[in-house]
Amino acid sequence: MGFHLALALMWPLLVGPWMPVGALSPISWEVQRYDGWYNNLKEHSWGSKGSRLRRLVPANYADGVYQPLGEPHLPNPRELSNTALRGTAGQASLRNRTVLGVFFGYHVLSDVVSIDTPGCPAEFLNIHIPPGDPVFDPEGRGDVVLPFQRSRWDRKTGRSPSNPRDLTNQVTGWLDGSAIYGSAHAWSDALRSFSGGRLASGRDPAFPRGPQDALLVWTAPDPATGQAGLQGLYAFGAERGNRDPFVQALGLLWFRFHNWWADRLAREHPRWGDEELFQHARKRVVATYQSIAMYEWLPSFVGKTPPEYGGYRPFLDPSVSPEFVVASEQFFSTMVPPGVYMRNSSCHFREVVDGNSSFSRALRVCNSYWSREVLEAITALYHQDLSRLELLPGGLLESHGDPGPLFSAIVLDQFVRLRDGDRYWFENTRNGLFSEEEIAAIRNTSFREVLVAVTSVDTSDLQPNVFFWVAGDPCPQPGQLSTEGLRACEPLVVRDYFQGSGFGFGLTIGTLCCFPLVSLLGAWIVARLRMRNFKRLQSQNRPSIMSEKLVEGVEALEWQGHKEPSRVVRVHLQPGQIRVVDGRLTALRTVQLQPPQQVHLILSSNRGRRTLLLKVPKEYDLVLLFPMEEERQALVGNLRAALKESGLSFQEWELREQELLRAAVTREHRSHLLGTFFRHLFSQVLDINQADAGTLPLDSSRKVQEALTCELSRAEFAESLGLKPQDMFVESMFSLADKDGNGYLSFREFLDILVVFMKGSPEEKSRLMFRMYDFDGNGLISKDEFIRMLRSFIEISNNCLPKAQLAEVVESMFQEAGFQDKEELTWEDFHFLLRDHDSELRFTQLCVKGVEVPEVIKNLCRRASYISQEICPSPRVRARCPRTLMEPEMTSQRLQCPTDTDPPQEIRRRFGKKVTSFQPLLFTEAHREKFQRSRRHQTVQQFKRFVENYRRHIGCVAVFYAVAAALFLERTHHYAFAAHHKGITDTTRVGIILSRGTAASISFMFSYILLTMCRNLITFLRETFLNRYIPFDAAVDFHRLIAGTAIVLTVLHSAGHVVNVYLFSVSPLSVLSCLFPGLFHDNGSELPQKYYWWFFQTVPGLTGVMLLLVLAIMYVFASHHFRRHSFRGFWLTHHLYVVLYILLIIHGSFALIQPPRFHLFFLVPALFYAGDKLVSLSRKKVEIGVVKAELLPSGVTHLRFQRPQGFEYKSGQWVRIACLALGTNEYHPFTLTSAPHEDTLSLHIRAAGPWTTRLREIYSPPTGDSPAKYPKLYLDGPFGEGHQEWHRFEVSVLVGGGIGVTPFASILKDLVFKSSVSCQVFCKKIYFIWVTRTQRQFEWLADIIREVEESDRQDLVSVHIYITQLAEKFDLRTTMLYICERHFQKVLNRSLFTGLRSVTHFGRPPFEAFFNSLQEVHPQVRKIGVFSCGPPGMTKNVEKACQLVNKQDRTHFSHHYENF
Repeated sequence: MGFHLALALMWPLLVGPWMPVGALSPISWEVQRYDGWYNNLKEHSWGSKGSRLRRLVPANYADGVYQPLGEPHLPNPRELSNTALRGTAGQASLRNRTVLGVFFGYHVLSDVVSIDTPGCPAEFLNIHIPPGDPVFDPEGRGDVVLPFQRSRWDRKTGRSPSNPRDLTNQVTGWLDGSAIYGSAHAWSDALRSFSGGRLASGRDPAFPRGPQDALLVWTAPDPATGQAGLQGLYAFGAERGNRDPFVQALGLLWFRFHNWWADRLAREHPRWGDEELFQHARKRVVATYQSIAMYEWLPSFVGKTPPEYGGYRPFLDPSVSPEFVVASEQFFSTMVPPGVYMRNSSCHFREVVDGNSSFSRALRVCNSYWSREVLEAITALYHQDLSRLELLPGGLLESHGDPGPLFSAIVLDQFVRLRDGDRYWFENTRNGLFSEEEIAAIRNTSFREVLVAVTSVDTSDLQPNVFFWVAGDPCPQPGQLSTEGLRACEPLVVRDYFQGSGFGFGLTIGTLCCFPLVSLLGAWIVARLRMRNFKRLQSQNRPSIMSEKLVEGVEALEWQGHKEPSRVVRVHLQPGQIRVVDGRLTALRTVQLQPPQQVHLILSSNRGRRTLLLKVPKEYDLVLLFPMEEERQALVGNLRAALKESGLSFQEWELREQELLRAAVTREHRSHLLGTFFRHLFSQVLDINQADAGTLPLDSSRKVQEALTCELSRAEFAESLGLKPQDMFVESMFSLADKDGNGYLSFREFLDILVVFMKGSPEEKSRLMFRMYDFDGNGLISKDEFIRMLRSFIEISNNCLPKAQLAEVVESMFQEAGFQDKEELTWEDFHFLLRDHDSELRFTQLCVKGVEVPEVIKNLCRRASYISQEICPSPRVRARCPRTLMEPEMTSQRLQCPTDTDPPQEIRRRFGKKVTSFQPLLFTEAHREKFQRSRRHQTVQQFKRFVENYRRHIGCVAVFYAVAAALFLERTHHYAFAAHHKGITDTTRVGIILSRGTAASISFMFSYILLTMCRNLITFLRETFLNRYIPFDAAVDFHRLIAGTAIVLTVLHSAGHVVNVYLFSVSPLSVLSCLFPGLFHDNGSELPQKYYWWFFQTVPGLTGVMLLLVLAIMYVFASHHFRRHSFRGFWLTHHLYVVLYILLIIHGSFALIQPPRFHLFFLVPALFYAGDKLVSLSRKKVEIGVVKAELLPSGVTHLRFQRPQGFEYKSGQWVRIACLALGTNEYHPFTLTSAPHEDTLSLHIRAAGPWTTRLREIYSPPTGDSPAKYPKLYLDGPFGEGHQEWHRFEVSVLVGGGIGVTPFASILKDLVFKSSVSCQVFCKKIYFIWVTRTQRQFEWLADIIREVEESDRQDLVSVHIYITQLAEKFDLRTTMLYICERHFQKVLNRSLFTGLRSVTHFGRPPFEAFFNSLQEVHPQVRKIGVFSCGPPGMTKNVEKACQLVNKQDRTHFSHHYENF
């Protein structure tokens, strides 16, 4: 009961109403479906669109499944065509058939079968053209291939020999008028006008309208021009209804016949609606069409009358057979004449206008013609074995005029099955379509009546049977048509799909490659603008130190040489000198004008007379270019007056400008001269070979003379020492060396003083210094002169010591030497003060800039920090030592060298007999026995230590890249071996494999890179057990590694798509419609889309181009250089990640090639990242008040602000802040300098950029007595980093450089606090190394260190301070500072420079030696933590030292670092 009820409900939906829907409905029959389904109520798919063809004989594939037979089993198709289908054109029909019968047959075939649609995936049966083929290979190349794409097949077939491949019919397999109404309901609706039951017409009611988007109309290109389009095409029910003018004419005929019936029915039944009129007209037209095709046309074709209709046979399979297609369509091709006459109703045969405006007697038709006299030739092609003969040539051989017996039997059988198996056949009285009278009327309707009904011809104008012409019929043709007198067929048109696209394609690729360059240019412009704004910001409140007189002057362009750019300068004439300054009034050079100098003034005599050359002895020339001659003359006049006023003689003459510039001695020439000067100076002092020093220019006597008589000015002398001309040390040394007092140092004068420093004894060096600072020349040095001497040494530290402190140093030194009652010192007294430092003075030199001091001297004089074990004489005793002694420098006693040891040969050779020999001391002595290993064993051991040190990093990187590689290989394997059913691999193998493989890896990387930026999540997980397996400290480095790998894969992905776009641009539409069925429909036009369509008119292409642009911007601005110069630019551009992920989602969601997969990787990381951002947002918008703001020296701003409720952090962690006065969206990271136990939070921020500089201005103290109102902050954090792991190591080394000491301020305070409250701390010892240019830069840290020293009762912290803004350690000035520092430390137990108990060192710390010494002090510690923060150069040196020490099989140094 339920089944029958359901069937009753579903039947109208499936096949339409079986009976009237309403009482008044005139549709009283079951309306036939357009797609052919449910015609047979038992086999619903018989005859339906898409059903498979029914074979009459078994398939004969080469492999029994789907591979077709080919050579050598069968002849070459082209050879067979040339043999069998080169008959004579224009032979008369033996039965006087008309051409209408041939093309009516084509029309009938388009109604019942269509197998022309190419199959998917595209498979080609490429036909090799024999060499020398007159049509395809006239040049005889032998490599021509004619592509032939196989037709569409049933995907359920072709899987085994028992289930071979079968073709599918793309139209309904019934004589149901599908060529008129379409094979789908939607197609039919597109043809209808829905008014009066008519088919839609165009502007002319007699013609259908043009094809719409919903119709897949076959638009093959014009063979004459190769142009395709919709011009001249009409919307028919058949895809190929416009294949030629004759089939098109038949389509027009049935279109008009339907509308003729609709209009007739509308007149007869005015109350009927559109649907009733349409279905009645359709029913009548289809019936008439069936009758004409079966009973009028078919007998004319096969020469036989079909048997009488015996009624509907439901068990008869009407499916079309492939043999029928060959017997009908292929045979039709042999019946097409070379031309068709065109006549009107009055039997006038008119001429046809050809494409070249010539006239022909008939419409030309090009075709191949069957030659019946080829049996022997065909037999030879089949190797005399006619059993191999195929259906077409075999059927043609037995055909003569009419189809042969085989073809006739096949065709007749097919039509009988179509008639008897069709439930909707018009003669079936049981289907309720027509009455007996209507059936008889339809049977009596001829095709001539249809023509008369829809055209203006009269019945007498046409023969009774339009498919034949017999004697007595009207309008006999003028004569039998042949190719004579007709225009030749159009030659083959070779279509190059990529023609004209090469330049544009290359330009597009070049433009895409320029994205990084454009981004680089933009970043450079932004960085320059930021730097300019920053410098302007720095100079806003800087007081001008230039006088009004200096602002005046003459502006000109200074020429610096052919290879150097000219610069804008101002020239100021002052008494005794000429000053040259730049636009910022910074002095560039000063030319001294002192008698008895003779000045040469050379003026240009051509090119506008705008150039001036000033030659002053012992200086390089000054060449000035002026805009106008008047300006030059003004300066020349003032210069003459100044020279006369100074009492100088001068000569003046003119030269051509080219000769003037050629005669000028530029700064570059002077530098080369001075370089040779210094090399030969040191070659004489150190006895260096002449070849090592370089040769003097000997190309002319003038140059030799210049080199020998070269003298240094005060400025050049200061520059050679790396100092300023106005420094006191320069003035004292220059005055002492300038024996003749002419204001210049000759070669001999410089040599004399250099010999003393390089080879002199300590007594000679101290006497030289005594003479330098005996300013009044009385042979005594007063206390004031002694203070001036120290101040000249300390000038290189930016005058960091006050005068009172210097006086205190001098008093303590005098008192210790017993000179407290003396106000002046003799040389003997002065040398006695230095009695404990003979070893330092012995190796003291004068460092000249650009001249490398021998490495042996550096090694001998190195005063690096090291750790002494003096109080522990043996390893066993050392193990019981309660503490170690840290001595940063060798004491004077230990620096004394044994005199009974011969000096090394190199030292004797370079320094002569005065050099005292000695043996340098080692830093430490090893405790463990050292085994001698081979190089291979050392390499293996180093590799094992490397793996041990970085096992977490290696593991995480290996897992991550293994997943990425697996995804790449999976997609690669899929498209290389498992995706042939899609066909895309056969079209673009390399491109698709590369693009899809990299796409999978990129999707994974760009998704999981988000986890490296989940700061809150990383901070939380750092405290879990996962920290033992995952190096969370390396999150940023891993982020960069992933990003770098992803951008490489992106480039490869883009390269793959470039290959794809090119191949898609040269692939025919039949292939593209298989690859992209959602984008393309094979309409016969063949022409694919151009390259720019793929790039810019598809969603994946356009989003891909936008992704490349976004990535170029993000990556360039994220580079180290631009991040340092424009952090805001980096911050803003990196927020393009939102756009990036949106584009990535859109890019993959279009599913051109495969279903979207990006969301599979993106979802989980996106959820974690979104949660992490929500946590940050919950904190960011809480306004925090600033309690205290203090401006410290060196541009450091100290902010102390409220600690939010529930804000817990650890020492070493960092936060991000935004100042409300500077915008709420720009956050900057800073390390907390407060300790976790403090009630407030504090930051020390150095003004290093525009944001930090403006922050310093905002928090400047208010003027007057008004209370300070500080802007509030937004706070995000805290975030963890490696520095917070300091307490996990028993011994930790903290290395801070510059502002990078901020995390260690918090750590030091935290350690001392915990130790003071007896809190258990695993860390037992901390070594803090502070590297700074001058101690004044970060004096605030000195206060923290002082607090730590006072609170450190257990000697937990050992502090070492290195001041790097000094000359080499063996330089004279550094040696004197070292002597003062050691004396001050000895007397007052604090540093002269910092006021701390920690010893101050000069120069850079030797990290490797320091770490080696730690291994001796802490032999039982297996792992020491090293934490560094500062400039990249410093952290790299620390990392290098750790790597070198870790190569040893001893204590492991675990390095954690942060750069800024």
